[in-house]
Amino acid sequence: MSDTANDPIQSFTAKSDLPLRLEPARQGIDMATVLGLLGALALIGIAIFMGGNWYAFIDVPSILIVLVGTFAITMVSYSFTEVMQAQPLMLRTMFSHGHTPNEAAAKVLQLAERARRRGLLAMQNELFSLKNEPFLLRGMTMLVDGMPIEEIERNLTFETHAMAQRHQRSTGILRRAAEVSPAMGLIGTLIGLVQMLGSLDQPEGIGPAMSVALLTTFYGAVLANVFFLPIASKLERNSAIELLINQIFLLGALSIGRQENPRRLELVLNTILPASQRVKYFD
Repeated sequence: MSDTANDPIQSFTAKSDLPLRLEPARQGIDMATVLGLLGALALIGIAIFMGGNWYAFIDVPSILIVLVGTFAITMVSYSFTEVMQAQPLMLRTMFSHGHTPNEAAAKVLQLAERARRRGLLAMQNELFSLKNEPFLLRGMTMLVDGMPIEEIERNLTFETHAMAQRHQRSTGILRRAAEVSPAMGLIGTLIGLVQMLGSLDQPEGIGPAMSVALLTTFYGAVLANVFFLPIASKLERNSAIELLINQIFLLGALSIGRQENPRRLELVLNTILPASQRVKYFD
């Protein structure tokens, strides 16, 4: 396969005279997230099995105290609806999706070049090809419909801010759960210690009470450091990329609406792209 076929930027440039067809964003399992989680759980599991008596690490009362307690206390800080709405965003961290920022910039430049040569109204026939990029599609549709540039900018900016707030709320829920789960583990430890002290005259009750005391701390530490905090960090990372891509699409739609030279758009896009992902569409 040639180098041009492997380079999305050069590929878009080479196809600039072909009918506009934006390829759907790549979707698949985020191997970094999945392998990281499985690797951490595997290491913990191996350590437990190598020590023998693995079933000693399973205690239903401890699980209820930490798991259900964390969910309940987190829900106190947010509404039930907000916690439920955050679940799909958390699951999305398990999947890679969307374009990289430089691919999005190349698509916008291709679109701007096409609109510059054919005129804005001619883009109406190609809006269907943008169906995989709903944010860009909405911007281009408003342009073709003749909506004022200022109104388009306001609508798209508000939409971006609303998306950022949803992501921040989901991240906040995860970080709140990461704070609560060790605390619930500590509460379980205190419960276990009190039960143990109350069973000093009954030796058969000391073991189960001590088990609750230690396992709740273990469960709380695992939940916070293996699940909640890493997923919150990945969600923040994915949100930053999605916001950058939306900003690229917004700048592109506004530039097309103002009928600016696409080379000028390329300069503007390169000012917000990371140095390693800057595009050279017209070089």
